[in-house]
Amino acid sequence: MVFRVLVFFLLVSGLLSFGLYLATGQTIWRRRAIAIIRWTVIAGLAFFAVLLLERLALVL
Repeated sequence: MVFRVLVFFLLVSGLLSFGLYLATGQTIWRRRAIAIIRWTVIAGLAFFAVLLLERLALVL
Protein backbone atom coordinates (compact mmCIF):
# COMPACT_ATOMS: atom_id res chain seq x y z
CA MET A 1 0.00 0.00 0.00
CA VAL A 2 2.76 2.45 0.93
CA PHE A 3 4.68 1.54 -2.21
CA ARG A 4 1.69 2.28 -4.43
CA VAL A 5 1.23 5.71 -2.85
CA LEU A 6 4.94 6.45 -3.24
CA VAL A 7 4.94 5.46 -6.91
CA PHE A 8 1.78 7.51 -7.49
CA PHE A 9 3.36 10.63 -5.97
CA LEU A 10 6.56 10.09 -7.93
CA LEU A 11 4.62 9.82 -11.18
CA VAL A 12 2.60 12.92 -10.36
CA SER A 13 5.75 14.88 -9.53
CA GLY A 14 7.34 13.73 -12.79
CA LEU A 15 4.28 14.84 -14.74
CA LEU A 16 4.21 18.19 -12.92
CA SER A 17 7.89 18.72 -13.71
CA PHE A 18 7.23 17.95 -17.36
CA GLY A 19 4.28 20.34 -17.29
CA LEU A 20 6.53 23.04 -15.88
CA TYR A 21 8.96 22.35 -18.72
CA LEU A 22 6.18 22.82 -21.25
CA ALA A 23 5.00 26.01 -19.53
CA THR A 24 8.40 27.65 -19.04
CA GLY A 25 10.59 26.07 -21.69
CA GLN A 26 13.44 25.63 -19.19
CA THR A 27 15.30 22.39 -19.81
CA ILE A 28 16.03 21.82 -16.11
CA TRP A 29 12.39 20.81 -15.59
CA ARG A 30 12.57 18.28 -18.43
CA ARG A 31 15.75 16.76 -16.98
CA ARG A 32 14.14 16.54 -13.55
CA ALA A 33 10.99 14.93 -14.98
CA ILE A 34 13.00 12.33 -16.87
CA ALA A 35 15.10 11.54 -13.79
CA ILE A 36 12.04 11.19 -11.55
CA ILE A 37 10.22 8.95 -14.02
CA ARG A 38 13.37 6.87 -14.60
CA TRP A 39 13.78 6.19 -10.88
CA THR A 40 10.07 5.47 -10.55
CA VAL A 41 10.32 2.80 -13.23
CA ILE A 42 13.44 1.32 -11.61
CA ALA A 43 11.68 1.20 -8.22
CA GLY A 44 8.64 -0.45 -9.81
CA LEU A 45 10.78 -3.10 -11.48
CA ALA A 46 12.58 -3.79 -8.21
CA PHE A 47 9.25 -4.13 -6.43
CA PHE A 48 7.96 -6.65 -8.96
CA ALA A 49 11.25 -8.54 -8.80
CA VAL A 50 10.82 -8.89 -5.04
CA LEU A 51 7.25 -10.12 -5.54
CA LEU A 52 8.46 -12.65 -8.12
CA LEU A 53 11.20 -13.89 -5.80
CA GLU A 54 8.69 -14.30 -2.98
CA ARG A 55 6.44 -16.40 -5.24
CA LEU A 56 9.38 -18.52 -6.34
CA ALA A 57 10.44 -19.08 -2.74
CA LEU A 58 6.96 -20.40 -1.93
CA VAL A 59 7.01 -22.74 -4.93
CA LEU A 60 10.47 -24.14 -4.20
